[in-house]
Amino acid sequence: MKNSGDIDRRNDKKFYGTGLILFFLFITASVSLPAQQPPMIDGCPIFPVNNAWNTPIDHLPLGANSSAYIATIGATGGLHPDFGSGTWDGGPIGIPFNIVSGTQQKVAIAFGYAGESDPGPYPIPPDALIEGGSQSGGDRHVLVLDRDNCMLYETWSSYRQPDGSWHAGSGAVFDLHSNTLRPYDWTSADAAGLPVLPGLVRYDEVASGEIRHAIRFTAPQTRNTFVWPARHYASDQTGSNYPPMGQRFRLKAGFDISPYSPELQTIFRAMQRYGIILADNGSAWYISGVPDPRWDNDMLVSGFSEVSGADFEAVDASGIMIQENSGEARQPSWPLTVQKSGAGDGTITSSPAGINCGDICSNDFTDGATVTLTAATTVGSAFNGWGGCTDSSGAICHVTMGSAKDVTADFSDCPVLPVRSGGEYYSALRDAYDLSLEGGLIQVQAVVIIESPDFNGNVSVTLQGGYDCDYSAVIASSTIHGTVTISGGTVAMDGISIE
Repeated sequence: MKNSGDIDRRNDKKFYGTGLILFFLFITASVSLPAQQPPMIDGCPIFPVNNAWNTPIDHLPLGANSSAYIATIGATGGLHPDFGSGTWDGGPIGIPFNIVSGTQQKVAIAFGYAGESDPGPYPIPPDALIEGGSQSGGDRHVLVLDRDNCMLYETWSSYRQPDGSWHAGSGAVFDLHSNTLRPYDWTSADAAGLPVLPGLVRYDEVASGEIRHAIRFTAPQTRNTFVWPARHYASDQTGSNYPPMGQRFRLKAGFDISPYSPELQTIFRAMQRYGIILADNGSAWYISGVPDPRWDNDMLVSGFSEVSGADFEAVDASGIMIQENSGEARQPSWPLTVQKSGAGDGTITSSPAGINCGDICSNDFTDGATVTLTAATTVGSAFNGWGGCTDSSGAICHVTMGSAKDVTADFSDCPVLPVRSGGEYYSALRDAYDLSLEGGLIQVQAVVIIESPDFNGNVSVTLQGGYDCDYSAVIASSTIHGTVTISGGTVAMDGISIE
């Protein structure tokens, strides 16, 4: 399961209307759901959520040379997991990484390609995990994550020297909070000038059921050019059939992942949604990951072998590039359309803003965003429920965007007026008050009442606001838009605001 290839490094808004009652019943629960998050390791984001590594590419167009690239890498050859459990040839199977604190002592390091390397010192611990093991040949990647500062240090061909310093082919340092790329035409610890860690398959994320990033892979022959977000190439080949470094591929949407284990489904689903990135020269279709004793090697090898190169396609990722010197990617967006149904009436608004239905009943929202819809009914109407929500509670609907979404909001007629007292229904507070007895309860729907009542009777009453359409429950509050005068008796108010 070892990568056998060598690397060539050369190169509330308030609404007021006329009339006695403003025609809105406010149902205003507020629930906030987290936005899409970037991949995380020990509290550090593995680049911002809008980084190219973390951006879906399942919506992108097919690349012009897709068929040629697939044929060159190998259409009939199966995938191979370049990671697993146990050892191979005396070393761990895969590319390990080290997590250190911000107090880890930094050591001097010299580079064979110093002109394209970030200078030391690097916080490499004396017993650092090395790809292939301490006695190995090959790439010998050393990856170090400083968890306190969220800085990533990567080297290849890494050897510890007798005096405690290190020597490596090249080295790169990445700020994981930033979308900054390597300088143009600079290598990194990878031939494509990309970071290694963000593209590794990790057991913990597979076990969670979701990989939210592209995956690193290798190919035997590449072209002497690179495409964004790569920064470097390592080939003399000029033919257009050879894929460039940084080329993004995806597992075809029609590939059926259902027969596979949950672990493999998670990996294959990521290959369909986020794709795989050509990052180095090496064996064909070798997929990079982190060694872990929990991997089932037989499952990985057998399952991967059933996926051939012909099951992939190259994509044109140029449309998500915002600026060639930044890893920030344009995020896909999807339309969210709201339709109102039933005999009643009301409005739907959204957070983030974009839908005010009424007027605007459709808007595009970023892939992965959670949109919160809120229903507000007009007086004389009741809100009955939603259709098409990711989840909902009362008048609140949450929709997580990952495709075009259609949501329905059902309103019905409300059979009674907005003020009730002694079993009778009224359109104005003063009318209800004038007929109230000592100790009476005046109930008000959760509406805005435009009125300036003078409560001047010699009775004590309670004014309770916030009722739903049929007065079965208090769901919010009521608002009196005007001046309230109490010139006789007492009026206790609960769930009432005065503006």
